[in-house]
Amino acid sequence: MPKMKTKSSAKKRFKVSATGKVRAGQAGKRHGMIKRTNKFLRNARGNTTLSAPDAKIVKGYMPYDR
Repeated sequence: MPKMKTKSSAKKRFKVSATGKVRAGQAGKRHGMIKRTNKFLRNARGNTTLSAPDAKIVKGYMPYDR
C-alpha cells in the first residue's frame, strides 16, 4: 500500500504536541494593527491550541504526525 501524502499547507502551519494537541499561530495579526484593541493584541501573542473539532480536521491532513 502506498504512503498517504501530507498536505503541504498543514505541515507549514501546524505542529502536533507530544500530548497530541495541535498548535497553531494566532489569527488576525498580519496587518491592520492600528484598528485592533490593545487587549486583542496582548491575547493574540504567541501560539494557541486548536479546539478538538478543528484539531481532528488538521490531523486528517497530517496522517503521520500523531
